[in-house]
Amino acid sequence: MSQAIQTLIACGTKLYLDSIDPELVKQNLAWGAVGATSNPIIVAGLIATGRFDGQIRKLIDQGKDDETIAWEVTDQLVRDAQTAFHPVWVKTKGDAGWVSFELDPLIEDTELNMPHADRVARYIELGRKWSAGHENRMIKVPATPAGIEAVKTLAAEGVTLNVTLIFSDRQYVEARSQVWAGAQKRKSLDRFKSVYSIFVSRIDQFTAKDCPSLSAEAQGLYGIVNAKRIWQANQQFWSQHPTSLSQEIIFASTGTKSASDAPWKYVGALAGSDIQTNPPDTNKAVAASSETFTRQVDQLPSKAILDELDSIVSVERLERGLMEEGLSKFATPQKQLLATITSKREALIV
Repeated sequence: MSQAIQTLIACGTKLYLDSIDPELVKQNLAWGAVGATSNPIIVAGLIATGRFDGQIRKLIDQGKDDETIAWEVTDQLVRDAQTAFHPVWVKTKGDAGWVSFELDPLIEDTELNMPHADRVARYIELGRKWSAGHENRMIKVPATPAGIEAVKTLAAEGVTLNVTLIFSDRQYVEARSQVWAGAQKRKSLDRFKSVYSIFVSRIDQFTAKDCPSLSAEAQGLYGIVNAKRIWQANQQFWSQHPTSLSQEIIFASTGTKSASDAPWKYVGALAGSDIQTNPPDTNKAVAASSETFTRQVDQLPSKAILDELDSIVSVERLERGLMEEGLSKFATPQKQLLATITSKREALIV
């Protein structure tokens, strides 16, 4: 195991991989990763490599349409990752070893303009479908109005949830409240597990454009501060509502976007507790580094920096802007995945 990653894990971080590439899963397991997540961008990229042409050709020969093929390939890739991480799930009695499966992003496609009630029903339908029969699969649902409404029913039915696309404390509180309300309808909370994915670097990208008046000392810190505050709120809530398994924050979108930032900027700043789902290149950079990571997740900047951030950053505008962008990024990759399948079909049936 990498010495740098050893120090990251030793200080309390659970390392997850933002990929289900079988080769990367194997490598990251060796480094100490204890879980993974998937999304359409990851699946489309894997299909484009040609490594799964045999599986796709079989599905084409079976008469499957492009959408069915996309979901069956996704399901198999997630299953394979689940198998790899299942020993971790067993060892930790369900507190780690999870692989997230993202429900159909086209539910939120603005071009389809699906009615709210239909979106809620679709999330519930697909959450039931794709969670059935799986021990260590998390169902990923976005913190949209329909997604937040749906998680109450899914949590009540025993589905393990990863509520994603969270940018603000308001979204987190709504998501957590709905999940907890649903969970309390279960006969037992022994296997209740939930996580809340807080996006970090996207926030700093937003403030760089929206808040140019921030000082050099404050610019690039709001994503970290926001994530730490939500982490604190999560710690406080679950300390008052203890459960057998940990209800955790996932620090997501942890890859740096600025060339001037160290690749492990967010890894180091959020080290010490809960889950970091890092891009493959971020984990690779950390593994190759000589960094020593220590607990920083409960350390905030000076009061002067916090006051500056709070006076300049509009949380309402930030959430609205990033959700609009996020929903576009949410739906477009699924369309790209379907287009990739179409291209594969044309190439493989020649």
